[in-house]
Amino acid sequence: MRKRFEQQLSLGQILIEDVQIRLKSRDSIDELMAALQKVFLTPSYNEQIFEILESKINKGKKKTGRPGMDLWHIFVLAQLRLCINASYDRLCHMANNDKTVRTIMGVEKESGYDYKEFDYQNIYDNLTLLDDQTVRQLNEVIVGFGHEVFKKKEEAALRLKTDSFVVESNVHFPTDYNLLWDCSRKCLDMVVKFLNKYDYIKGWRKIGNWRSELKGLMREFGKVNSSGGKNKDQRIKHAATAYLTKTKILLNKLENEAPKLPLKDTKDLSVHLVLEEFMLLMKKHIDLLERRVLNGEQIPHSEKLFSVFEHYTEWVNKGKLSPNVELGKKLGITTDQYNLIVDYQVMDHEQDRDIIIGLADRLLKKWMIDSWSFDKGYWNKDNKAILSLEIAKVIMPKLGKRNQQETEQEHSIGFKRLKNKHSAIESNINELEHRGLDKCPDRSYHHFKTYIGLGVCAYNLKKIGRAILEAKRVELKARPALLKAA
Repeated sequence: MRKRFEQQLSLGQILIEDVQIRLKSRDSIDELMAALQKVFLTPSYNEQIFEILESKINKGKKKTGRPGMDLWHIFVLAQLRLCINASYDRLCHMANNDKTVRTIMGVEKESGYDYKEFDYQNIYDNLTLLDDQTVRQLNEVIVGFGHEVFKKKEEAALRLKTDSFVVESNVHFPTDYNLLWDCSRKCLDMVVKFLNKYDYIKGWRKIGNWRSELKGLMREFGKVNSSGGKNKDQRIKHAATAYLTKTKILLNKLENEAPKLPLKDTKDLSVHLVLEEFMLLMKKHIDLLERRVLNGEQIPHSEKLFSVFEHYTEWVNKGKLSPNVELGKKLGITTDQYNLIVDYQVMDHEQDRDIIIGLADRLLKKWMIDSWSFDKGYWNKDNKAILSLEIAKVIMPKLGKRNQQETEQEHSIGFKRLKNKHSAIESNINELEHRGLDKCPDRSYHHFKTYIGLGVCAYNLKKIGRAILEAKRVELKARPALLKAA
């Protein structure tokens, strides 16, 4: 049965409360470890964290069987991964070799005593148990803990800032012809799984030749498409015809042979389902390529798919000079005067102005808000009017021409002061991107959302840890003066 965390008093054991983190350090790991140590030693927050983790990870599990990884270890490693933008390989290395990390995890002992080691697969399997909803609950506890560290009075109102940026998914740049190649090769990969498992399957002796010919035709089409020269349109259509002819022959063969492939267990069923999915996507991209190149159609944006693996991926054009296009999902974040992220939202085919009402409903239930600033992308007459009913200072510059009243308001001292302070959220976004939220390496929309949530939690804990270490440095600096005065 998986436990919360019980540090046994044994020979050579280093207790978490005895860990001394270097006060001179400005490294992100030391700041994160300082916050995690404080969370562990604060009973009220410690209990909340474990209750949330238990409700997700231990739900429906029997109290017997082998002990899994402790909940505390899962929490520490999940935060560490996003704090330093680490791969699972590096995370495994640090869990086994970094003394500060191991002491905060409560597994480090003095030399000569038993050594606890973590396996790569064990770390991966346990960290992927977390989901978006669980991580959101953890972030609420962390924000409450941060306000206590920053000495926020209960009645003090928050000064909020909201902005958005794109978290990219781990995909290549999409074109209809290379997405068609992705579908074709994945279909062939599924057939290979059957060939490796059952040696009596006939009709696929030249499967390697199928792959090499398709890839060659795809690359030839791409080369012609990107080059110049005479009769380019004719050469493009000729290359596209050859490529489409070959893919149609393969699709026809798959449709005839797929029903004959074995179906003897659940693994076979899963491979059949994946094969069917990629065959459907193959049909779709054959149609798109044919319509665009051979028929000269302009394909509507709504019909396009930007990845055959990460279907949630959006084509986001934010009007920037570089990069002018990003592939992923927009993430809206809201920070307070302590630079803590109090709310975040993955935007699903939404613009900035579309999320304001739902965002306000969530935050006004939890906090008193003194001021709230946005950029022009959030402007909407109704949005500003509704927010102004509950919030004294709404800083939302108008998008477009302003009338005299709006001009006077936006040139007032109070408006300009808060508008200038809004730029602080850009540095928060920059830090998030450097900590791992520039591109998500995890697969599927479920893990994409969880990855973002863990990035926000790690960011908040790091900010809190920095404040804890700074307070200790100030206290240490003042101690000689206090002793002298006494």
